[in-house]
Amino acid sequence: MAQRQLEVLNAGLVPYAEALAWQRALAQDRIDGRLAHDVLLLLEHPAVVTLGRNAHAGHVLEPQGVEVFEIERGGDVTLHAPGQLVGYPIVDLTGHKPDLHWYLRTLEQALIDALGRLGIAAERNPGYTGVWTRGRKIASIGIHVKQWVTWHGFALNVTNDLTQFERIVPCGIPGVEMTSVERESGNGNWAAAIGAVICGFESVFGVKAVIRDEVLGRAAETLSRG
Repeated sequence: MAQRQLEVLNAGLVPYAEALAWQRALAQDRIDGRLAHDVLLLLEHPAVVTLGRNAHAGHVLEPQGVEVFEIERGGDVTLHAPGQLVGYPIVDLTGHKPDLHWYLRTLEQALIDALGRLGIAAERNPGYTGVWTRGRKIASIGIHVKQWVTWHGFALNVTNDLTQFERIVPCGIPGVEMTSVERESGNGNWAAAIGAVICGFESVFGVKAVIRDEVLGRAAETLSRG
């Protein structure tokens, strides 16, 4: 059997509203069979707070000066900002395993593997979704699935300003301490972080990545369609 292909679009800094519309459109294309392969969008966002389906308004502590979006992903509140590597996998789980628990654990493992490549020992925290290192949270995960096609995804702190998380109760976990690749390793190499994440996805999902660097306005046109 031929190895599945994963098209990776490295899009740079993208406003949240544009990225949200983009991934929703790609997910619908995947559902309708117009998109031949799974896709991983890799990007950054200007500072923004997002509220998942289980979010509590009281977990947004300082909303002034930042956009706030209510979205369909699972989970509570999170924050995105430049220097944070955000990944949106558009994955048809029927080609892997149609099991949400499996998908969440596999996403975590992809990031754990990626962090290992960056010299950071990472792990799960029982009872929570996401990835931790030495008791500090380094990556958040929140997904949405329709007809077994995923969107939304993960946020890996690489070089972002961790004081921004003071605006919220991250993931609704009181007292959680956020950390980053730069803080834990002393090295915030952005290209290395992207490469490690791609390798992690290839390893745990059993796919072959085809990497494309495109601006948002042209990226969708580069995708292979059925």
